[in-house]
Amino acid sequence: MDLGAVRGNVALLRERAAGAEVMAMVKAEAYGHGLVPVARAALAGGATWLGVARVAEALALRSAGVTGVPVLVGLSVPGEPYAEAVAADVDLVVGAAWMLDELAAAAPRAGRPARVHLKADTGMTRGGTGPDGWPALVDAVLAAEAAGTVEVVGVMSHFACADEPGHPSIARQLTAFTDMAGHAEKAAGRRLVRHLANSAATLTLPEARFDVVRPGIAIYGLSPIPERGGFGLRPAMTLTADAALVKRVPAGSGVSYGHTFVTERETTLAVVPAGYGDGVPRHGSNLLEVLAAGRRRRIAGRVCMDQFVIDLGDDVLEAGDEVVLFGPGDRGEPTAQDWADALGTISYEIVTRVGFRVPRVYVGGTDG
Repeated sequence: MDLGAVRGNVALLRERAAGAEVMAMVKAEAYGHGLVPVARAALAGGATWLGVARVAEALALRSAGVTGVPVLVGLSVPGEPYAEAVAADVDLVVGAAWMLDELAAAAPRAGRPARVHLKADTGMTRGGTGPDGWPALVDAVLAAEAAGTVEVVGVMSHFACADEPGHPSIARQLTAFTDMAGHAEKAAGRRLVRHLANSAATLTLPEARFDVVRPGIAIYGLSPIPERGGFGLRPAMTLTADAALVKRVPAGSGVSYGHTFVTERETTLAVVPAGYGDGVPRHGSNLLEVLAAGRRRRIAGRVCMDQFVIDLGDDVLEAGDEVVLFGPGDRGEPTAQDWADALGTISYEIVTRVGFRVPRVYVGGTDG
């Protein structure tokens, strides 16, 4: 994990945000990269907010000493430890009436009001409250503020199609967000922090940046719109394994479960100790490529839970030699985007699925 790349990516995004603050999204263990080290690196790169998905992630940051910076929890469910979150100065999203009931009970136990961001459903049709229910939610939250259980900090929403430039929903969502945020601010009688832009919008939609942007995948150096290029970002994750076994086998040898790969001639095979238990997709069997002995090699046969096999032909590799599964591409290795393209998915899935029995090694300044 290259924390220098994280810092550089955040600095680039901060420049592109043109005055808006950067909320670094470090949910899902920082997209598989490691929650606390990446959070510190992002702050060192110029982020002034952190965003997570769950309360437990926010509390983990606070327990690790990441304090003095707002941390926003974007996804809440009934029954979570909201009093602990409020006491730890964690911001929470309110997109439904039940959350106010939870916070009304939590705030007295925490000894302080909860900092909240109202979530508007502007067309994603996922979390938040839509235009029809918005006035009632705003009124309820402001009543809770008057009662001392919440402090209204901001208004937020989320794009459905920002990674598809020109999609008609983008303009519709921008209009809806501006209208809904304006209603909330008029009712509150003050300016609220507005935030809508994800990575794609931060990079391509200046009109969506508002007060804070919330980049996620771009922080890790992966493009939110691959067909538009890399935007100058640098991938932070390189996934490697050391060859466990190298052996010569005859023509006609069936390899791995089901013998879906059969050697056409005498060849050298190498066993790589990484499998779907570590995040290597099983549906990448006979499809994904890795870098070994200076060349790209396709996985030969089915990916197993703990290992897969590659065919080296007559090239030389020794047990213990490095195999690069993916990385920035500097040495000719596949990138996470290459794997995503081969599998018909997105790079987000490739990096977040890397399991936590895979050791994380941090370079570029472990303290961020």
